[in-house]
Amino acid sequence: MKMGELGRVVGLGALCALLWGTHSASAYTNMSGVWAADYGEDWPDRIPGPELGDYGGLPLNDADRLHAKTWDASLISLPAYQCRVHPSDYANSFADVRIWEERDRTSQKLVAIHIHHFAWSTERTIWMDGRPHPPSYALHTAMGFSTGKYDGHILTVKTDHLSEGWLRRNGVDRSDKATVTEHFVRHGNHLIWTVIVHDPTYLEEDFVRNRDYKYSTKNQIGPYACESVVEVVRPKGYIPNHFMGHNPFLKEYAVNHRIPFEAAMGGAETMYPEYMKVIRALPLPPPPKGKGDTTNSLFGGRR
Repeated sequence: MKMGELGRVVGLGALCALLWGTHSASAYTNMSGVWAADYGEDWPDRIPGPELGDYGGLPLNDADRLHAKTWDASLISLPAYQCRVHPSDYANSFADVRIWEERDRTSQKLVAIHIHHFAWSTERTIWMDGRPHPPSYALHTAMGFSTGKYDGHILTVKTDHLSEGWLRRNGVDRSDKATVTEHFVRHGNHLIWTVIVHDPTYLEEDFVRNRDYKYSTKNQIGPYACESVVEVVRPKGYIPNHFMGHNPFLKEYAVNHRIPFEAAMGGAETMYPEYMKVIRALPLPPPPKGKGDTTNSLFGGRR
């Protein structure tokens, strides 16, 4: 073979390799980088925290409702709970994250995607190499076991083996039987992170949470220091709680916001617009002491 012909063959091979690599790369969207949380949505729920007795719009069942009704916020003051990390399905509610890829050095195939979350410095691994999930009796953790794949430009993640967690910071629980589906969608410098929780133990229907992030070239994820201390001296083994039917704070949310107590207790039907017809027929709680029967802001006037 002449040198000119050999050069053309080599050049053609190099071009094919380049095109092949470009084609493979175009089948997915790189999520790597530091992403800053956008708090323009659900600020009261994500930062100050939801009020006790505010379960409207959540598909919790009777068992989860009972758990929420008996929950005491003082639980968080226990040393065992002070540094308890957020589970992976709740972690996207606030704080920045760093995402990076792990690739095989030789083949450059994507092995895993890692996410570091500022709060409590948690890190999770999303396996992208097709490995199976472990058996049901394997260890359950706050991060769970996650596998992912790209559906076009959407990263879809399946997670199981989660330890018990929560959907909201007011006693709404999530069981260790739950499975989670996540969708990561990147539009330029905007990342949409959707979490769908399927929990046959505590939910009547799937629970969906959407969060938005902005790509950042300035933010860095710093260390998160947490040290447990004795904040309140209590008898050994005491766990703060409210006995069934004896939570004195349970109705404050409904009273202060003039929302029917039944509606504030949530359930799948409270998620849908059709529930407005139901809620208008429900009795309002008595007005807060000293305020009289004022306008009900939820409905734009008295009923």
